[in-house]
Amino acid sequence: MAARAIWKGVLTFGGVEVPVKLYSAVEDRNVRFRFLHRKARQPVKQALVNPDSDTVVPWAETRRIFRSDEGAQVLLDSDELEELKPEPSRTIDVLSFLPPKAIDHRWYDRPYYLGPDGADDAYSALIGALEGKQREGLAHWVMRHKEYYGALRLYDGYPVLMSLRFRDEVIDVSELRPPKGKALDRKELSMARQLIDMLEASFEPEAYRDEYRDRVLEMIDSKGKGKRVKRSPPSRKKSTGDLRAALEASLRGVGNGKKKSTGQKAK
Repeated sequence: MAARAIWKGVLTFGGVEVPVKLYSAVEDRNVRFRFLHRKARQPVKQALVNPDSDTVVPWAETRRIFRSDEGAQVLLDSDELEELKPEPSRTIDVLSFLPPKAIDHRWYDRPYYLGPDGADDAYSALIGALEGKQREGLAHWVMRHKEYYGALRLYDGYPVLMSLRFRDEVIDVSELRPPKGKALDRKELSMARQLIDMLEASFEPEAYRDEYRDRVLEMIDSKGKGKRVKRSPPSRKKSTGDLRAALEASLRGVGNGKKKSTGQKAK
């Protein structure tokens, strides 16, 4: 199925304008359910209910309240909040260009592909400029009344716009409590490094699946066909308090696993 654009805009930097389309680079694959009344098996819906009178309150008759940590309360109308939203725009402004890896992964939020919107020459020129300079742009835009900052970069020859989290959304590492455990002795440190070397591998995303989602879909398929679903409790690994024993057991387990894998390939 071909990707569908979710938004259109014009990427600008230094007087250059590139009409682009935004495509989501990720997809929500959560399994969705509808709620039914347990006995009547009829669909139910959520409603706003007055807890004192147990009556449904229409959305138009609601107001919003903000409670501070100190207990103060401030009433707000929807119209007041609407006036504070940023003005709609179709412009993606590239504010500056940064060295590669200047923005670390903590700031990343959601990736979008940028496709051409009619001006193929300008789009190709953008790709060529990004390839030649080995830089990533810091961009700002407003999409559907929401303000975004993002990192503009290339991935396999396609421009990608990675939306960024705001400063107060990222927890600084200085706020974490430093570890207080004792340092590893020489043998434990050697085993830990050996274990890391033995577990070295390339990243293969197809090997990592949402196993819970797979089990849910399998159950839905089985029940839809009238089959009985058997559920087995998940196995739990026992933990030992001895770090050295755990490292030695891990090294044996990884080593045995590699031997079995090698033997299977040799057949």
